[in-house]
Amino acid sequence: MATPAAKAIDTIHVSNETETTAWKKWTILGLLSIGAVLAFASRTNISVAVADKSFIQNFSLSHTDSGLLLSAFFWAYAALQIPMGWIVDRYGVKIPYAISLVVWCVSSAASGVSRNFAQLNASRIMTGAGEAIVVPASYRWMRQNFGERQMGLAIGIYMIGTKIGPAIGAPLAAWLILKYSWQSMFLVIGLIGLIWLVPWLLMVRKDIPQATVQSGKKKAAALPLSAIFASPVVWGTIVINFCYNYFVFYCMSWMPDYLHNTRGLSLSKMGSFQFFSFMGIAIVALLSGMLGDYMIRRGGDPVVVRKGFVIAGFAIAATEIFGASTTSLNVALFWALISLSGIGLATSNHLALCRMTLIPPGAAGMVAGIQNVSTSLAGIAAPIISGWLLQKTGSYTAPMQVINVFLVLGLVTCIVVLREKWAPKAPVAA
Repeated sequence: MATPAAKAIDTIHVSNETETTAWKKWTILGLLSIGAVLAFASRTNISVAVADKSFIQNFSLSHTDSGLLLSAFFWAYAALQIPMGWIVDRYGVKIPYAISLVVWCVSSAASGVSRNFAQLNASRIMTGAGEAIVVPASYRWMRQNFGERQMGLAIGIYMIGTKIGPAIGAPLAAWLILKYSWQSMFLVIGLIGLIWLVPWLLMVRKDIPQATVQSGKKKAAALPLSAIFASPVVWGTIVINFCYNYFVFYCMSWMPDYLHNTRGLSLSKMGSFQFFSFMGIAIVALLSGMLGDYMIRRGGDPVVVRKGFVIAGFAIAATEIFGASTTSLNVALFWALISLSGIGLATSNHLALCRMTLIPPGAAGMVAGIQNVSTSLAGIAAPIISGWLLQKTGSYTAPMQVINVFLVLGLVTCIVVLREKWAPKAPVAA
């Protein structure tokens, strides 16, 4: 039997089908996924530039300067998550996303014409500010246009973009730098994203939430921030989101060094492993999302089904620790692939559960923004903590042990806290 929340979600979905035909909404979902690819390409290109000697020499960057430059994006990105969530809940997705995309594309391109460190740092801050819209807007749109029985597949398709972005962003940036220059790299990756605006503005309908109420009927009022933070579920999803992303950002920041300098893979083999790892996460995420949807269509409780995938995924991901204790390259790579498969298994259902199934439609953007603050904090914490432990111990065992602590914390939080009775409830306005 479907839960009342699932029935309500499917009711919303049915009403939206009359406004957005099936082919159109899936096409727009594809656009959101491509938007994620563009965002990640603009987000990761700076790490490749910092590895280029001519870039470092041009700005006379010290290691401290490089660290500040690499972190500039995430500070602005984190600071604006909640405001962007409020904006898309209040003003819809179409126009705010379009404006923000222009901001991040132009800002990213501006890195290529920066003349000093201050200008370069400002361009990265503005890139982070522009990209702060991506997650709140994407989940707000999906929450309004997909029912519970399609939610896992929808998120799986969207997540492909978030994994393809880091998988191809760095190689593309490196190729542009080697073929042309770091200046050209920033200009191309930044400005090419503006093409995305054409289909977005043509296809997405005006979606500003209506403030009017039909005579004799009630509507769900906007959920106040106090009600959001009063929900144990929201706090639980913040913890789970941090734990999930701590592992993901460790893989993005320190996995290349682990594979190359500790396990002896060549740079080309390391790059291939990184590429196929993230593509594998995307594929597993898509398939597990589809399987979760199928189980729900067959009568499974949405909360129970999706929690099962999250718990199993986090447990499998924790096997990464086995790879740290072996001297065999093949065994280490085996456990790395198994653990990353676990992350993929949890991905779609974790996001469906934490950002849609248990969250009222009117608060989807705001809650996604709040949760994405924890994503940004994980992006800051994972590289710093892992690097410090590596320097102190000279081994990846301690960094991987910390990952396991967070994965177990996320697993327990999912079991104990994510319950429908503790989810935020939208008040009904007369």
